[in-house]
Amino acid sequence: MESISFFSSGQAPDFMLFSQAHLVWIGLLVAMILGLYWARNPIRERKGLRLAVRYGLLGILLVSEVGLNVWYWEQGVWNVRHTLPFELCSITLLLSIIMLWNRSRGLYEVLFFAGIGGALQAILTPNLAYGFPHFRFFQFFIAHSAIILASLYMTWMEQYRPTWKSIGKTMLFLNGLALAIGLLNYAIGANYMFLLHKPDTPSILDMLGPYPYYLLAEEGIALLLFIMMYAVFFVLTDKVKSRQARKTRRDQRTRKPGDYIS
Repeated sequence: MESISFFSSGQAPDFMLFSQAHLVWIGLLVAMILGLYWARNPIRERKGLRLAVRYGLLGILLVSEVGLNVWYWEQGVWNVRHTLPFELCSITLLLSIIMLWNRSRGLYEVLFFAGIGGALQAILTPNLAYGFPHFRFFQFFIAHSAIILASLYMTWMEQYRPTWKSIGKTMLFLNGLALAIGLLNYAIGANYMFLLHKPDTPSILDMLGPYPYYLLAEEGIALLLFIMMYAVFFVLTDKVKSRQARKTRRDQRTRKPGDYIS
């Protein structure tokens, strides 16, 4: 009975926004991000460990996507209008696999913003019908967490970094993608990327007005979010490092010869 309730699409608890299980996973994600950051130097300095983390994340992303589609098919819910990998996070998941496989700098520039930003929003306000402890609950949060960790791995371990121009590239990518997916939606009567209407579950889109105004609001929010991400991850970090370096040089110049004697 437990296996049936774990996988069955007809026997699943409803997902509750900011329920205990939801908040626990958000806490786990924060812990994973901090752990990856604190372990960045040991991982970066050991090739074997670096490869293990890199291919481990790649494997998690791949297994989560394959597992989702197997579940769709086995449960008889696969549908061209609803289950193709044309949501933003599904696309960034597949691109993250490619990025980790060949360490693509071009993909990293886009995925740092679109991948982290999209997956973080999905984790905070999931478009998810299945609650804990259903298979889809675990698959959803594992996949989206791995999307975030993939770009952070490339930042902290491979030492890639985007530029201000990367924000423009990301916006062009997202708008080009929206155009392509919008044409597909029109052709098959789908709503991928929520381009035709908002999701049925609560999301940030509920605060952005009716269609089509929420699409325009998304543009502004995405741009602001990407600028904030770049400022926090790189501009402020560079300023702190520069201030620390100046302080170290100043201390060295003012240190007396006797200070070196223990």
